[in-house]
Amino acid sequence: MKTRASATKKFGILTAGGDCPGLNAAIRGVCRAAHDRYGMTVIGIANGYRGLIDEDARILRPEDFAGILTRGGTILGASREKPFRKEAGDDEVSGDKVKAIKENYRKLGLDCLVVLGGNGTNTTGYLLAQEGLNVIGLPKTIDNDIVGTDRTFGFHSALAIGTEAIDRLHSTAQSHSRVMVIELMGHKAGWLALYAGVAGGGDVILIPEIPFDINTIARHLEERIAGGKSFSIVVTAEGARSVEEEKMDKKERKKYREQFSSAGYRVAREIEKATGLEIRSTVLGYVQRGGIPSASDRVLATSLGTAAAELLARGEYGRMAALAGNGITSVDLSVPAGKVKPVPRDHYMIDTAMAVGTCLGI
Repeated sequence: MKTRASATKKFGILTAGGDCPGLNAAIRGVCRAAHDRYGMTVIGIANGYRGLIDEDARILRPEDFAGILTRGGTILGASREKPFRKEAGDDEVSGDKVKAIKENYRKLGLDCLVVLGGNGTNTTGYLLAQEGLNVIGLPKTIDNDIVGTDRTFGFHSALAIGTEAIDRLHSTAQSHSRVMVIELMGHKAGWLALYAGVAGGGDVILIPEIPFDINTIARHLEERIAGGKSFSIVVTAEGARSVEEEKMDKKERKKYREQFSSAGYRVAREIEKATGLEIRSTVLGYVQRGGIPSASDRVLATSLGTAAAELLARGEYGRMAALAGNGITSVDLSVPAGKVKPVPRDHYMIDTAMAVGTCLGI
């Protein structure tokens, strides 16, 4: 196949932050389109921004990104290195790491850097663009909280895992007539807990965007028992907080939360104290991020990856590939930088949950 003209001849690609299903599918999408259609040279950078600081990079050939569509994790490795983060005791950001990145970018002869990651990764990408580097971002996170895209790859896979876990807890809760609390990821945004809670038929769903009243939850659970329903499922995001916590300052809230290992156990303790019911907690943890991507995430990751290759070919740098409605587009990297996309209080899924009798703690 004859290759097409491209503004980009050589680019680097890295994955940063936490792993999630769909990263390898996205890598494949970028690399196959860039290499096969445009004849670009691909430089794989190991372990996120740490690899660019240490010049840990190698040429990726077609055999390197073949057969990885269904694989979980990332063939490039990842880290949570944040080169612009202030070091302890420093008044200003240390320029050593940023300087190393810029030097190695030029030493490797890159025309652009493609970064696959969440809020932090794309924010760093934007800051590097302000330093003069050409950067293109892709939105990955199971939290679905990146501004500028309707959905991130990784979310659908985690949603399926969370829903299955809720389904499995139903049988135990029913058999033992217990209240089961399951904690899902979502520190600042409740997309995963909300969607999985609705999909799994959660009786109570708690998300960071809506501080909960424990008395409201207690009444809801007691009314279920009075109505002949001897068990309940409470789905909570890890960042859920009560109205009492909302009133605390940061120091007080931290001290209070240090009494518990996680939000799931904290919520369970509060419900138990308010109702006297027997409560059991399950924290799903990293299980949500592992394993193979769903078909939906494979499609989205591949589509975003090929869109990134098109941006590379046209020389449209400083942008993030994104999903808008039923189409793939791109937004300026300044759009997601330093932001989190919360669940809006007027989002239809909140009304959907309440319409089927789910308690949101309000």
